[in-house]
Amino acid sequence: MEHRPLGRSGLKVPVLSFGAGTFGGSGPLFGAWGTSDATEARRLVDICLDAGISLFDTADVYSGGASEEVLGAAIKGRRDAVLISTKASLPMGDGPNEAGSSRQRLVRAIEDALRRLGTDYIDLFQLHAFDAGTPVEEVLATLDALVRAGKVRYVGVSNFSGWQIMKSLAAAERHGWPRYVANQVYYSLIGRDYEWDLMPLDADQGLGALVWSPLGWGRLTGKIRRGAPVPEGSRLHATASFGPPVDDELLYRVVDALDEVAAETGRTVPQTALNWLLGRPTVSSIIIGARNEEQLRQNLGAVGWALTAEQIARLDAASAVTAPYPHFPYHRQEGFARLNPPMV
Repeated sequence: MEHRPLGRSGLKVPVLSFGAGTFGGSGPLFGAWGTSDATEARRLVDICLDAGISLFDTADVYSGGASEEVLGAAIKGRRDAVLISTKASLPMGDGPNEAGSSRQRLVRAIEDALRRLGTDYIDLFQLHAFDAGTPVEEVLATLDALVRAGKVRYVGVSNFSGWQIMKSLAAAERHGWPRYVANQVYYSLIGRDYEWDLMPLDADQGLGALVWSPLGWGRLTGKIRRGAPVPEGSRLHATASFGPPVDDELLYRVVDALDEVAAETGRTVPQTALNWLLGRPTVSSIIIGARNEEQLRQNLGAVGWALTAEQIARLDAASAVTAPYPHFPYHRQEGFARLNPPMV
């Protein structure tokens, strides 16, 4: 398994990591992804470690904390062999201090996560969403205290806009507080918005992308094709409804191209879609999920080989959409392109 630096930090992470959102299986939203208990989770962790996947990502809101508990049980006795990434900020209840990134909320969230995970430190702690109601100085000072106390080793963000990240990084620079080194983002062949603002920001400021939902909320599993109905009993409608809408023609165009390239490489559609992501700038690791051993082993087939430049160009073309302002002039006017060459 290839390892890459997490942004501009000294931490090396595997190019594939495992998302434990399928662990626990309780709750109306984040519990709908899977129902793996500790026994099943331990088997999946075994397979991951054998394949070189050592980074496991979770969050307090996944199954109301049950995901962290199941992951903790699954890694018991081998803490030194794994990297744990977890997140907090989204609501854990209806109380006024059960959401956000205040000092009160973050300190409690870390203490609860450590207890549920059965560990005394978290390798990577990420804010799950920007909290506009808490000053960034309060957030970063709290994270600094947690790092100094040895409870957290690296910090990052997820679902932040570019200005929210830059405002935080500027405050960290002024006060000498830990800088964010990870940016957990949605990115796929049918969701390339990350490339317009956040990818250049990450490259410039030294954040490594941890990609979530790399198969576009299940749309790139190979089960959806032009003119073919979604299989009976499929969870695709339920899971896809959580994600950003995707134009049908764009989806079919991308899947058509994936079908062609997958046939040429002897790989599956999802393996091809994941491999495309591995070649994108700033990507440190792709978070793969699996509800069972078969799905996990299929996803592992995304590494150990490479698409050709011509195949990448075909997938790029099939998934291209009109760039939003102010980015679109860079692709049409020579003067803009000279000053701001596209990264991809």
